[in-house]
Amino acid sequence: MKETETQQTLTYTEEDIQVLEGLIAVRKRPGMYIGSTGSRGLHHLLWEIVDNAKDEALAGVNDSIIVTLYKDGSVSVEDHGRGIPTGMHKTGRPVPEVIFTTLHAGGKFGGGGYKKSGGLHGVGSSVVVALSKWLEVEIHREGKIHKQRFEYVVDANGTEHVGKPVTGLEITGNTKRTGTTVRFLPDDAVFGHARFDYETIRDRFRETAFLLKKLRMVLIDERGPEKKREEFYFEDGLKSYVSYLNEGKNALHPIVYFEGEKDNIYVELAFQYNDGYAETLVSYVNSIVTTDGGTHVTGFRNGTTRIFNEFARKKGYLKEKDPNLTGNDLREGFLGVLSLQMADVQFESQTKDKLGNEEARAIVEQIVSEKLGFFLEENPEIGKLLIDKALRSAEIREELRKQREALRGDKKGKTAKKRKSISEKFTPPQYRDSKRNELFLVEGDSAGGSAKQARNSEFQALFSLRGKPLNTEKAKLSEVLANEEFRTILEVLETDIGEEFSIENCAFDKVIIMSDADVDGSHIQTLLLTFFFRYMRPMIAAGHLYIAQPPLYQVKKQSKGKQTEAMYCWSDYELEQALKKVGRNAEVQRYKGLGEMNADQLWETTMDPETRKLIKVELEDLAHCEKLVTVLMGDKVPPRREWIENHVTFEVGEDE
Repeated sequence: MKETETQQTLTYTEEDIQVLEGLIAVRKRPGMYIGSTGSRGLHHLLWEIVDNAKDEALAGVNDSIIVTLYKDGSVSVEDHGRGIPTGMHKTGRPVPEVIFTTLHAGGKFGGGGYKKSGGLHGVGSSVVVALSKWLEVEIHREGKIHKQRFEYVVDANGTEHVGKPVTGLEITGNTKRTGTTVRFLPDDAVFGHARFDYETIRDRFRETAFLLKKLRMVLIDERGPEKKREEFYFEDGLKSYVSYLNEGKNALHPIVYFEGEKDNIYVELAFQYNDGYAETLVSYVNSIVTTDGGTHVTGFRNGTTRIFNEFARKKGYLKEKDPNLTGNDLREGFLGVLSLQMADVQFESQTKDKLGNEEARAIVEQIVSEKLGFFLEENPEIGKLLIDKALRSAEIREELRKQREALRGDKKGKTAKKRKSISEKFTPPQYRDSKRNELFLVEGDSAGGSAKQARNSEFQALFSLRGKPLNTEKAKLSEVLANEEFRTILEVLETDIGEEFSIENCAFDKVIIMSDADVDGSHIQTLLLTFFFRYMRPMIAAGHLYIAQPPLYQVKKQSKGKQTEAMYCWSDYELEQALKKVGRNAEVQRYKGLGEMNADQLWETTMDPETRKLIKVELEDLAHCEKLVTVLMGDKVPPRREWIENHVTFEVGEDE
């Protein structure tokens, strides 16, 4: 950021802290504030504190964030920012006490403390306190070290005190630096046995260091027999990010990077084309990922489409009679990162997935148009390469249109053959209800047979997969449409694909991948997920794709002449707890495939909406998904082997 933009950071005082409302019973309804009480919710607590430190970096006053994971399950976040103000608030309490015990108290409402932040996420400090056994804050400011501790306390009368200050704000020493350190212990009464995941935090830190260049992100893990420490620091910011995401792909040219600023909106873009067929744009506002895009992405697409077409006509690659190249043609194989920093961010939802500021569209379009136009003039050989790629994409559109016509069965004589092909693999539900019906994509005929008996035929449909599906990471769209398995899935879903995709036409509310808990089953899952990620991503974004979770174990107590109720376990931890409960003479059955369960068991454990476990497939981290799909399904074998060796297990995790 420019030096002039950091001058406002000198004024961060007690007057900048505003209180919107009193603390409510966060502990009673944690899902309202952190989404869940599983692994994702646990990590949300950490992100709340880390995001405050990131906002100090956005303000230009913090160069480091250090997170440490401790053996007792607690975690600390240290920054080198200005330090939380330590004076008295107008409510008569010390400012840190107000921040950590009052919901929606923070320095991001009036605009005095922060010009740029990720919305209001910094006000979640009190939520962290409410869901922790204890929290300690240490503040280095104005030459003094201040400390305060908060705890969850149940008094002698059984009354709960959430986030009770058990000490005042105490001065414990002198200091020559500034900054804030927050350490807290999440309450296992809320989160069960969920624990902080090193790799989840590491991935988030790497992403942050890419976005906020010259910010040092340090992760320390003291929980194992040997201390682990990783540090992320990228001088080249987004250029390094694109290089990281494009590893394993065949790049067509060096990374392109440019930046610009207008009306206090700072725009960065880095991109590189590869020889693939998918478009990947990861977008951010104030380091918050905008999964659903927004006005800044619209501006980017408008600008790139217009400038590429102007370049193609100027150079004679498009004749006067030729139609313009479409944005989809021009962005085939595109991989880029777009990042904005701006004040007064307006998101279109509480989840901050989509930017709504209209002024961002025009400014991004203007900056991208100017910078890209200049780049193409200076690098005409790269421009020609990309236009040639777009022209090849346009040439096959007619072929795809013809294949779509065949897919819809519009040609005479094809319909009967098509319907026979569908009926061999597809078992439809009795009623057509797109808001209720479920489609199970089932591995193999034997499992399909059990599932057919187990399902509720009113609203559950089955599609039996024959063999392993096509690896769509390495396939053109025309090859995907020519593949019998995927053609039939598309006919059943009724959504079409690519430019013609329509989520409104989807015949099912849920599409559920159901496969064995073994290597082959995981491979089939990955192939199907790759297909949906590359060619039907809106289905994931709309929350329609799920993975079924059949149990790994059945536990019964052996008893002569007595029937004992079976207990099902989805992880080794649950098996351990079940064995403790059953005690002696426990009988354990390990399920290796869906076909090993009878229809009643399959219904009860995997298909009954009242008792089953499903994992909802989400695009919370598009960049991580992009990287993972490339590693698992791309051409490079060594990174895939390394990932599988380090990650593959067949337990159901804690996520929802």
